[in-house]
Amino acid sequence: MKSWIILGLSVLMAVGCQKKSESATEAEFEHRDTLNLPHYPYIDYDETFKALKLDKSEFNEKRRYVQDFYENYWDYNKVSGGLLVAKNGQIIYENYRGFANFETEEALTADTPIHIASISKVLTSLAVLKLVEDDKLKLDQLVSNFYSAFPYKNITVRDLLSHRSGLPNYAYFEHDDKYWNTNEIQTNDNVLEALVQKVGEPYSAPNTTFNYSNTNYALLALIIEKVTGLTYPEAMKYIVFDPLKMDHTFVFNIKDSAKVSQSYTSRNKRWDFNFLDNIYGDKNIYSTPRDLFKMDKAMYSKKFLSEKLKKLMKQGYSYEKPGVKNYGLGLRLMEWDTGEKLWYHNGWWHGNYTTYVRGENDSISIIALGNKQIRSVYTSFSLIGLLGDYPITMELEDRIGKQDTLKIAADSLMPKLDKGVVREKSDLEVPSKRSSKNKNSQKDSAKVVSLSTSN
Repeated sequence: MKSWIILGLSVLMAVGCQKKSESATEAEFEHRDTLNLPHYPYIDYDETFKALKLDKSEFNEKRRYVQDFYENYWDYNKVSGGLLVAKNGQIIYENYRGFANFETEEALTADTPIHIASISKVLTSLAVLKLVEDDKLKLDQLVSNFYSAFPYKNITVRDLLSHRSGLPNYAYFEHDDKYWNTNEIQTNDNVLEALVQKVGEPYSAPNTTFNYSNTNYALLALIIEKVTGLTYPEAMKYIVFDPLKMDHTFVFNIKDSAKVSQSYTSRNKRWDFNFLDNIYGDKNIYSTPRDLFKMDKAMYSKKFLSEKLKKLMKQGYSYEKPGVKNYGLGLRLMEWDTGEKLWYHNGWWHGNYTTYVRGENDSISIIALGNKQIRSVYTSFSLIGLLGDYPITMELEDRIGKQDTLKIAADSLMPKLDKGVVREKSDLEVPSKRSSKNKNSQKDSAKVVSLSTSN
């Protein structure tokens, strides 16, 4: 076992230590199969959409809508980030503005990786599901099978993926000099040890209710490491990033904090990194809209995952409370009695606001990544109601008199904590206190949904 791990690491170092200028070749993947680990297939995922291209008039009409939206909300509010909108695998609109580093005025471009916050959970889940498909682990396998000291014996991999473990969110652990020192950089191993020592109290019994907790995905990253024999960054590169040709995507390490794009407040003050910035799985992946679009296109392919696993990934698991919103295996979803379904994941970490929306009925993709706390990144969600047939409405005064063109807007997506709007705890900055009350995601039971969450 040791020999193939060493061999595999040497190959990964050869192709991964230096930034590649072009995608890996098929021969490289065949060579790296000596690792005896699964990875997503190296194929042309654009083939899926060849028969679905938009005609010129439809393309221009939808592009005009998004252009107006961008001018009204991104340009007007001086967003720093990138927006990509696509339909049928074809990019309708793409634009970038702002800075990767405001101090040096380094421009933010299509090739600038941004911290994608909780969208990282989507990618972590893809790695787990590929390992499940290859029988390297099972969805109903107990976490305690991987870590015997883990004190919560009835929690499964599926519970972690669907946020039904009941585990406390590590972001709200109380300071402990020995097991959770907030004055030192913490790691995923520290999260596990803190759970072993029961630093935080569980929110609920396993598989009884939905409780969004970053701890779940920090543990999944450790399980990926345990199963593959690789570090999480190496495993993600091998299983997901390289085969999907996500050439500007990587897992952040705190040692590289000066090299990556920075994040900022709305007044251009840089956010400092803190003691939680070396924990991955739930966050800490940097990527670009184009790379995430490659992932999104690949998910339509019949060769991506088995149909059974795709179905398990995209179905809801928390129906204790009525409503439209739910959570699958690494994806949030909305589902209506009328049959429409929508998958998405948003994120917030420091000054990074991110959103990923996937409307499969209309093959619509919306990817918005920002590194400055401007709510217009979240307003991008509104485009799904404009470009597709989904019962979502959002209201906001028009910026420059183009109400007839835009029809909808989504400022309500921004969490208005100061106005008392309930918001799920996902990628929040560490607060001074935490509430132990369950904040289930299924809040909206109305047929037409007005969104009010950024996570």
